[in-house]
Amino acid sequence: MTGALIKKGSDMWRIRLEWMIAGIALAFAMILGSSNAAASAPDCPLRDQPFSVDSPLLDLWLSPAATQILDDQAPAVFVGASDMLRNRDVPAFAAIITARMVARKKLSAEQVDRLDRSLRALPVTPSDRRARCARYDETPLNTRPVRGRPAVLVFQKIVGFRDGPSVDAAEQALRAMAKRRGWSIVVTDRGGAMTAATLSRFDTVIWNNVSGDVLTIRQRAAFRTYIENGGGFVGIHGAGGDLAYFWDWYADELIGTRFRGHPTQPSFQTARIDVADPDAAITQGLGSGWTMNDEWYSFVTNPRETKSTILLTLDEQTYSPKGGGEDISMGDHPIAWTRCVRDGRAFFSAMGHRPETYADPSHNRLLEQGILWSIGRSGRGCRAGQAIDMFRDHR
Repeated sequence: MTGALIKKGSDMWRIRLEWMIAGIALAFAMILGSSNAAASAPDCPLRDQPFSVDSPLLDLWLSPAATQILDDQAPAVFVGASDMLRNRDVPAFAAIITARMVARKKLSAEQVDRLDRSLRALPVTPSDRRARCARYDETPLNTRPVRGRPAVLVFQKIVGFRDGPSVDAAEQALRAMAKRRGWSIVVTDRGGAMTAATLSRFDTVIWNNVSGDVLTIRQRAAFRTYIENGGGFVGIHGAGGDLAYFWDWYADELIGTRFRGHPTQPSFQTARIDVADPDAAITQGLGSGWTMNDEWYSFVTNPRETKSTILLTLDEQTYSPKGGGEDISMGDHPIAWTRCVRDGRAFFSAMGHRPETYADPSHNRLLEQGILWSIGRSGRGCRAGQAIDMFRDHR
């Protein structure tokens, strides 16, 4: 009997101990789960911003209350808007345009101001914040470049305007260049790749027709630090072609200007491209220039005025620079250039909308040599925002 009681007591203590261990494990799991949930919540840049006519139009469409204000106060502008403009699913053109941009030609300044006041009076709810942040991600990049080779990260997350054929053609051309040159190339469409640890493995980052605001606050900081501390950047066409930007550093410092428009009569035209300096590392072998059919960007500010080094210009006499019923000519019309962003090397080419451009030998030569320069394998380097002679030509 005594033995049975002892055994029963022992079993009860064992059960209690198992429950205690289980409770402790559950508590740790809850703490860990809470920590992981906090870490995975995107810190999107516009999450807490008040509604306004200068918000991304997409954020207004995602709010039933904001949409109602647009439709009630400016029905002629927004109720009959095209499906492309009212699309709420990313990629969405509404992510790269504002209500002010859409309304300014049809509403008076007083009407736009009244619309703005009505929007600003709306509270930003938790549901609004979740909707705004849904297009950002923190998915890590698990693929590493091969050691011992120049490492190239091709970034192509797009939440604004996406032209699939041009993105795909550019990627294929970049992969062919990497194979020919012996680069280790990794392609991703996830903003979560923009961390200090991941970026440190790459010599340059190519933004392949990226459109829309795609990085969280921490991702922006990691990418900016990477560039300013000596990283490389290559921007292709759409990476500098959004109507509205919500990250000033990217548009004004990295690209060096903002998109104004492109011809619409028609959109694609044949034009003469002039080489500014045939002896520059990026333009060697291109002669005095060539002729190509593409969608030609015009810019609000001449990048020459923002201390960019101009590589190519457009001959505006060879095509019609009219878009949206306006004359968008620039006179002196840069179309490809480089910039020193502190110690970082930035190369941007506004060419590359049509898939056929990625089969053009001169265009591909420009891109390939631009990537080499951004990696630091040719031409002049950058230090404290100035070009310096620090690299030999290793081609």
